[in-house]
Amino acid sequence: MKIAILGGDGFVGWPTSLHLSEAGHDIHIIDNLSRRWIDTELGVQSLTPMDSIQERLRIWHDETGRRIHFHLIDVAQDYEVFKAWLSEHRPEAIIHFAEQRAAPYSMKSDRHKNYTVNNNVNATHNLLNAMVELGLDAHLLHLGTMGVYGYSTVGAAIPEGYLNVGIETLDGSEAQTEILYPANPGSIYHMTKCLDQLLFQFYAKNDGMRITDLHQGIVWGTHTNQTRIHEQLINRFDYDGDYGTVLNRFLIQAAIDYPLTVHGTGGQTRAFIHIQDSVRCIELALNNPPKRGDRVHVFNQMTETHRVRDLAEMISKMTGAEIAYVPNPRKEADENDLIVKNDKFMELGLNPIRLEEGLLEEVVEVAKKYAYRLDRSRIPATSAWTKDIAPTLNTDPEGKALRSVS
Repeated sequence: MKIAILGGDGFVGWPTSLHLSEAGHDIHIIDNLSRRWIDTELGVQSLTPMDSIQERLRIWHDETGRRIHFHLIDVAQDYEVFKAWLSEHRPEAIIHFAEQRAAPYSMKSDRHKNYTVNNNVNATHNLLNAMVELGLDAHLLHLGTMGVYGYSTVGAAIPEGYLNVGIETLDGSEAQTEILYPANPGSIYHMTKCLDQLLFQFYAKNDGMRITDLHQGIVWGTHTNQTRIHEQLINRFDYDGDYGTVLNRFLIQAAIDYPLTVHGTGGQTRAFIHIQDSVRCIELALNNPPKRGDRVHVFNQMTETHRVRDLAEMISKMTGAEIAYVPNPRKEADENDLIVKNDKFMELGLNPIRLEEGLLEEVVEVAKKYAYRLDRSRIPATSAWTKDIAPTLNTDPEGKALRSVS
């Protein structure tokens, strides 16, 4: 199958590209390399060294004999160029990762908010618009987020995308209908993902597009089976306060004897998935496309939930690291429960990787190996959700003044 992977140079896009290439698909990465430019803007780099996309693809070809093609296109800005590429190549499936993915980065300043909205929403709509214009009946898979549901405690399991509701009719009886689960974004980034799902709903209804929306939890881990093939194929590892996900941040903090930074009470419950499971879920969804005329397929792409403080305590026991409770830069509830249904992937045969000690130690080993590349001053989270929160984020757990890049 010819597959276009938009954002294939990114944290999930790269291992997905390798995974699907090894499975025998003809992979075309389309990327504007913006994530690399954001590293330069923030003055921080991936903990793991990353060669150019061209060099990484050369290594992949040398090691496996398989070729992945790269096309430098900005999907959000270069609509005509992108449409021309789709017209020429007509992929059978398109996997859409081409969005700014960090909630803290999206809240840094008005400029970052504007960039996130312009990039993410334009990329999604440009893709949908071009596919309709070209009559391209490709299966579109989009990597969304569990954050579209919000993190409020409702006392019930979050369904996979859709909610059955009763509405009182004019004669006083009750009519049953099904709606998208009410969106409740917690950041500008999450808001763009909520807008994405409305765009998908419209284009599936209006134009019969075949769309799968994957509401993913927080990804942890570094390696997949394919990134282990050669050292230069390793995935990126973000540890900074903007792009580092909570579990990977805890693990690198433990590896360098830095206190585990728990924001607020640590009572926030989040959904998690290992990077290997993430690429496996994408493959399962790819192999089970909706039919033309179906509503958008929604999968909850997660395997387990944990409270942040419980994760910190688990890693502290494993490594002896101290725990530091620091002000929360986000505007959110101190505590929440999170019960999530993920029946669809389990029925398709997913055998989840759990937060087992051996796998956690593997990530710590990666962190220790490349610790010389780490800038300790970039670990604290400094991007505040509101102006009144910002003044509280003035020191890190080691008592040093923080710097903020905007």
